[in-house]
Amino acid sequence: MRVVLGLGYCGSNYQGWQSQPSQRTVQDALEHALSQFCACPSHAVRTVCAGRTDAGVHALLQVVHFDTSLERQPFSWVRGCNALLPKDIAILWARVVPQTFHCRSCALSRRYVYVLRNAPVRPSVDTGRVGWVFRPLDADRMREAASYLLGEHDFSSFRASACQARSPVKRMLRIAIERQGNHVRCDFEADAFLHHMIRNIMGCLVAIGSGQRPPAWMLDVLQARNRTIAAPTFAPDGLYFLGPRYDPAWGLPDDSSMLDGLPGCTPTP
Repeated sequence: MRVVLGLGYCGSNYQGWQSQPSQRTVQDALEHALSQFCACPSHAVRTVCAGRTDAGVHALLQVVHFDTSLERQPFSWVRGCNALLPKDIAILWARVVPQTFHCRSCALSRRYVYVLRNAPVRPSVDTGRVGWVFRPLDADRMREAASYLLGEHDFSSFRASACQARSPVKRMLRIAIERQGNHVRCDFEADAFLHHMIRNIMGCLVAIGSGQRPPAWMLDVLQARNRTIAAPTFAPDGLYFLGPRYDPAWGLPDDSSMLDGLPGCTPTP
């Protein structure tokens, strides 16, 4: 049978999601716990995720699926595996789905949020939980610049050299930029993202918001289709994967209150 899990994790202590030799990754930690829970040496669990996160990037809702012959109630997968996982990874829910479901190809879109601390002094308690920009940011300039990215475009200028995506053409569905006190929150939704795409866009938005570049520069960068034209890649601190969106027919949870508790994010009433 095919099992789908929703999980959250703090990415600060991991070299990203994807399994890597001699590196600590979220995928390896999860698969180790799942295999232990199955209690069979020959039953090594292999997972597929909805969106691979970089080193240091957090996830409020990563979605994974795996196939198993072990039949358990959904709550058993949650409680049993959480007892075996590191404290910075937690399974939030589990569902059994048809074999036709694939957490990556069935995703209609994916969502990320960047939370920036815009203050003269770097964060202490929130280290890793927020990005830091000491120059004052103008959210209106950032919104104007972000508007050039909406729709379907070739995002080669924001693509990492190691990106393995077949095509640089993606559809940006939504960008929302909001200031709350000394925090600036930037929400992104697209059909899919290239490797480092959000971090490279964020680097450009910060350059524009701090007055180093005009808003129209974003269009120049986009049309150049040249990574060397864009700003440096922004740090992963403060970047959260909010998860994918699926057709409601699959019956998977979609928690709209997941932003509650993040720095600079007003709780849902």
